[in-house]
Amino acid sequence: MPQAATASEIVHEQGLHHQLSAGQMTMVAVGGSIGTGLLLGSAAALEVAGPSIILSYVVAAFLAYTVAMALGELASVHPAAGSFGLYGELYLNQYLGFLCRAAYWASIAFSIGAELTASAAYMTYWFPAVPGELWVVVFSALLLLVNLRSVGSFGRFEFWFSMIKLATIVAFILAGAALLLSGRVAPQYTAQGGFFPKGPVAPLLAVFWAIYAFGGIEMLAVTTGESRSSKDILRAVRLTFLLLAGLYLGAITVLAGVMPWNHTGVSESPFVSVLRLAKVPAAAYFMNFVVLTAALSGANAKLYVASRLLFSMGRSGWAPPSMGKLNASGSPRSAVLVSSYGIVTALIIQHWAPKQAFVYIMGAAFSGLFFCWVVSLAAHLSFRWQLTPQEVAALPLRSPLGSWGSMLGFVLASAFIIQTLRSSRINQLGGLIFFAGLTIAYLFLKRRKVP
Repeated sequence: MPQAATASEIVHEQGLHHQLSAGQMTMVAVGGSIGTGLLLGSAAALEVAGPSIILSYVVAAFLAYTVAMALGELASVHPAAGSFGLYGELYLNQYLGFLCRAAYWASIAFSIGAELTASAAYMTYWFPAVPGELWVVVFSALLLLVNLRSVGSFGRFEFWFSMIKLATIVAFILAGAALLLSGRVAPQYTAQGGFFPKGPVAPLLAVFWAIYAFGGIEMLAVTTGESRSSKDILRAVRLTFLLLAGLYLGAITVLAGVMPWNHTGVSESPFVSVLRLAKVPAAAYFMNFVVLTAALSGANAKLYVASRLLFSMGRSGWAPPSMGKLNASGSPRSAVLVSSYGIVTALIIQHWAPKQAFVYIMGAAFSGLFFCWVVSLAAHLSFRWQLTPQEVAALPLRSPLGSWGSMLGFVLASAFIIQTLRSSRINQLGGLIFFAGLTIAYLFLKRRKVP
């Protein structure tokens, strides 16, 4: 089994505290995934496909499963904060390994601003007179304080932060199912133009929103660099996918059944709309608190992941050495501070274009977030092809889908990214500039990098 190749990476990452339990690792990935993509973006998804959006989430769940299993298998052999960047470097080539790590870092650090901008928008519900910039500053200080402490403290904070939205979604699913089964709300699955009101192709067009909601499942691989044991990694991989798939499919099935798809809007979360239709007292206040918590939890998890990737790059020569230094708590202080550049971006966009801030930030960050899915699946294929049947049987965690699952996932993820780039000239131009800039950085760093 090709384990020797990680020896240098393990040395590079010495000093990190291995304190994360399976539950905490799971909640980092869940916290990074469950956010505005489900709680707010589900409204746009329903408008695109109607009730057939359920099928979009089934396709997205399958793709997320291939990614989770591929990364889980690789992480069980190579637990490291470098994660998918390391896998790309080991099993593909140095360029793709760097590009994957750097692109993901830049994108996810940038998307921290999206969550903070959304948080500021939610706070205006209660405090309309307070400028959004102030909330961005307050929440940024909180996130930096949490991430500069020990990873054990971070894990506990993120666990309970994520638990709030997880428990709320479970309660929402149960309440929505009760409304449908009791007859208090007429099922909407075929009431407004049938199950395919926009045609049979609509679910494929809406897959974008569904896959975006699953974005974050790959964060689990980064947490393996600070996991307590290999057993925690195995439990976390399985638990993360089961939780996300169950929550997303359950929530979207309830939404499609309770909420008329042609009555959705982007002014509020459809979760709030459904509870308002069900005449739940103070529903808007409660759900606004939940979506606020979800956004802050997402920003917290993303700052953690971005800082660990930059730390890994600093230790392996792909970023300044100062990025690889740890403070007394075992946190990469410089990497945390540099990775918070998305906060500055959020302040700028919040000031100049608050209404379009979320769309602007996520549109620019999107390509790098899912590029790692393609690289991870390709790296898993290369990894599997190097193993004998006996070595596959001895893997700590084996993907039930094997190589063919990663091959199908690679095709789906690649098609998804291509379709996303084709859908907008801004995305095409932004993606070209983004990856061209990283390529230039790679060529420069490669000449200066010490072997």
